[in-house]
Amino acid sequence: MFGFIFRRVLIAIPTILVIIAVAFFMMHAAPGGPFDLERPMPDETRQLLMARYGMDQPVWKQYLDYMVNLFQGDLGPSLKVRDKDVAEIVAEGFPVSATIGICSMILAVICGSFLGSVAALRQNTSGDFAVMTFAMVGISIPPFVMGPILALFFGLYLGWLPTGGLDPRLGMTPDRLILPVVTLALPQIAIIARLMRASMIEVLRSNYIRTARAKGLSPSTVIVRHALRSAILPLVSYLGPASAALISGSLVIEVVFQLPGIGKHFIDAALQRDYTLVMGVVIIYASLIIVLNLIADLLYGVLNPKVKYE
Repeated sequence: MFGFIFRRVLIAIPTILVIIAVAFFMMHAAPGGPFDLERPMPDETRQLLMARYGMDQPVWKQYLDYMVNLFQGDLGPSLKVRDKDVAEIVAEGFPVSATIGICSMILAVICGSFLGSVAALRQNTSGDFAVMTFAMVGISIPPFVMGPILALFFGLYLGWLPTGGLDPRLGMTPDRLILPVVTLALPQIAIIARLMRASMIEVLRSNYIRTARAKGLSPSTVIVRHALRSAILPLVSYLGPASAALISGSLVIEVVFQLPGIGKHFIDAALQRDYTLVMGVVIIYASLIIVLNLIADLLYGVLNPKVKYE
């Protein structure tokens, strides 16, 4: 297993380097600059600002300078947020994004697995059709549409939940996380429910399940101790892509609900051409996706003894 992890780390390094290079040159190729939205300023002042941040150099030179600083652990200063480094902004926003992502993943796995299992055990009944209808609706409606709908209904019409933002005194309270977490988790609940249903139906028809039933084991024992372990394997394989989907989805969710996570900082930085902040968030997100995919692969091997990591 250690050899497998070592090889994956070796593959991850050039992958991240390619992502950094592509993101860097794409940002600099986009029209506009970080100081174009400022109030009109004299050319001398603009030149001083460009020289201060090294933006008066050719793009290839800026890239080399950035990589040298990055290898020293320096993500650079933000071009738009005054008196703050990118590392400070990421450190402030990461707990919010991580809380939303982890809660959404837990909710998606628990609810999706339960609904998929119920649909499989009640195949071709009204319960099965209801779960599949919910799954199709959850997959079809994107989070940036579902978020405002939930905020409008539960926040404005019923007044049960806050519609966005964090309490300046209390911070991340549960009532302010319910809507963004549910909005982000709904598409994944639908996908996981479909995966779990198909996998559970296949497992319930396998020979070893018939043997377990023939031995007189109770239905609950057959399902919990035998069927679930095999049925959950495709779900574990999906956890890597699901994590990537939650990370990318949190970009929109944080803007919709005005949460100060790194996703919202990324959107604001991209619109304002804050190159260093965009690059810092890209590096964090790319590293997270690679690590989460590795964890999902290792977890699959733990649950499935047939998988051997050499």
